[in-house]
Amino acid sequence: MTTTQPVGREKERNAVRSREDLLDAAERLFAERGYEETSLSDVGREAGLSRAAPGYFFGSKSELHRAVLERCFEEVRAAVRVGRDRALASGESPDVIVAGVVSDYFDFVAARPTFVKLVQREALSDRRTLEGMPVGLATGREMTAALTQELGLDASDAPEVTQMLFSLIALTWFPHVHGETLGRVVGLDPSHWNYLDERKRHVTELFRDWLTARRSRR
Repeated sequence: MTTTQPVGREKERNAVRSREDLLDAAERLFAERGYEETSLSDVGREAGLSRAAPGYFFGSKSELHRAVLERCFEEVRAAVRVGRDRALASGESPDVIVAGVVSDYFDFVAARPTFVKLVQREALSDRRTLEGMPVGLATGREMTAALTQELGLDASDAPEVTQMLFSLIALTWFPHVHGETLGRVVGLDPSHWNYLDERKRHVTELFRDWLTARRSRR
């Protein structure tokens, strides 16, 4: 005897899948072409849906673009939580945890080149989509809180942790964005088999030195 899902539930499941397909397509196109050069029709076609589908689900291109960025930041938050829980459960020393944090963030950025491109395009545009975006602000606060907790620091250290978090973002993003340009200018080879491992090692040492200096001030 076969059973069938209620029509309403099937339609709901299809709607969720279509929405995710549209977000995937929009993320690719916004990253590769840019916001101005991507139309809602392009997104619908890329997703394998009708040209009207993006407007039906998101209303406008600006709202679709915002939804893409919000989903990216939600992915960051999810990764932060997984990393925090794993670090706290490990029982390892802060020095070991630092290496894990650096490696995790490098790997996260490497696995999401479209996210890097999206943020780069925002930085080069006149748009201010990221300013005041609730999920973006919440993600930043959660990253600071997680790093403070993982390294066994106090709440009073949060301002300094925020500075180091910003440095971590810069030090992990830059090799992906400018490895083939300024990286080669200074003599690095992004295609070399140990390029990423060497970057992780270098950044880890910087963070450990910072952590040691932070402890010595207490």
